[in-house]
Amino acid sequence: MTDYILGIDGGGTSCRAAVARPDGTILGRGKSGAANILTDPNNAIISITEAAKAAYREAGFDEASVNGASAFLGLAGTNVGDLTRYVHDRLPFRHTDIDSDGLIALQGAIGDEDGAVAILGTGSIYMGRKNGTVRYIGGWGFTVGDLGGGARIGHALLQEALLAHDGVHARSPVTDVVLEEFKHDPRGIVEFARLSKPGDFGRFAPLVFDHARQGDPQAIAIAKAGATAVNESLDAIMAQAGAPRLCLLGGLAPLYPNWLSEHHRAILVEAQADALTGAVALAANRRKERTGAAA
Repeated sequence: MTDYILGIDGGGTSCRAAVARPDGTILGRGKSGAANILTDPNNAIISITEAAKAAYREAGFDEASVNGASAFLGLAGTNVGDLTRYVHDRLPFRHTDIDSDGLIALQGAIGDEDGAVAILGTGSIYMGRKNGTVRYIGGWGFTVGDLGGGARIGHALLQEALLAHDGVHARSPVTDVVLEEFKHDPRGIVEFARLSKPGDFGRFAPLVFDHARQGDPQAIAIAKAGATAVNESLDAIMAQAGAPRLCLLGGLAPLYPNWLSEHHRAILVEAQADALTGAVALAANRRKERTGAAA
């Protein structure tokens, strides 16, 4: 039986898988539910397995054959806690390698070359590669990290809306939009914040950037504060990268460039491929290392 490889991109919203030949040629893709090992490791195991089986089915293979695959998984939360081993030991694959979702994003974006990527979505994390060594900055989560990420920006907007309501700060179009959504009842904002997860705050981030482009002073202040945090981390990660090559990824990637320092804008490059493609490439590399087979 052919020794197929699996690349898996496990996120907090969905899990994607691709089955490929040992040389990295993708034969089938599959998708399933959330695969956040911090939030629900047991459900993540189910989602990862289901996505892999769906990829096999699309390729025309018996889904039971996933047991013979060599898989590389990029998962969020691998830098926190000890759940990675728990998940690893309960997956059905013959060989399983697990690393961060940031690593597969880096591999997809810049391939085997030196450089750096910043993933700016609900959270924020930065990775730089120099001579094959990958270094990380951030990715510590909404409570104590993720500065410049969508959740932090959305949270700042809700704070600003309350300050505007109380007359501490001047009102502006962006704070009016928020107050109108909550029917000008600050208790609604407080209750929303109490019950919300980072992604719930993050949905307000595009609103900030939209109004900032229109000259809204409060939106501009929030966007600038976020950009300051991002620029600081970019300075640090570029000092560790082996080449002046920077790729922005994530939902806020199209919104941030105009707010970044000129020296960062000058080295921006487009991603070569997505994170799932990066996972497949890393699966192929790990198999080659184990077997010594030619690519």
